[in-house]
Amino acid sequence: MNDMMKSMLADSHNKSISSKRVVTLISFTLCCVGFIANLFFKFTVDPNMFNSMMYIVIAGLGFTASEKFASPPNPPPQQ
Repeated sequence: MNDMMKSMLADSHNKSISSKRVVTLISFTLCCVGFIANLFFKFTVDPNMFNSMMYIVIAGLGFTASEKFASPPNPPPQQ
């Protein structure tokens, strides 16, 4: 499970944990919690707060998806 989470959050270029992916995952989790709380427990979430978290998720997923289409960085020249 731990390896699966690391590979899911890893950057595609250098295989380190990407902060964009971590922030997107946290924002998505908070949107899910707010949606479920509103749906089942009648807890109202401020619409501006929910929309801002949703925009963070959309932007994070867009930037992460755009990394797949970018060319890989050039390695430094050998001396």
